Amino acid sequence: MAMKKTDLEKNKALKLNNAMKLSTADRFGKGVAADPKLDRREQRKLDQAQGLVPFACKLSSEVVDDLKARAANHPEGLPGLLTEVIKRGLAD
Repeated sequence: MAMKKTDLEKNKALKLNNAMKLSTADRFGKGVAADPKLDRREQRKLDQAQGLVPFACKLSSEVVDDLKARAANHPEGLPGLLTEVIKRGLAD
């Protein structure tokens, strides 16, 4: 059975849209495999092996700015600084 002209044009448009989606994947860095950063799943496995657990809380922006400023000079970064501060606070 022959296709209608509108169906043919719709199929052409679908093919074109698909080709455009595939062509932009590499352009925005999705195709780069040499990225040294770990993906979330690998990072989660490494964190679990170290005994780390995600912990979320809400802090005021002033406290966060102060923590970020102090973490810039800390050897372990923000997680290490927070661990120190919380341990000191719990020791009291």
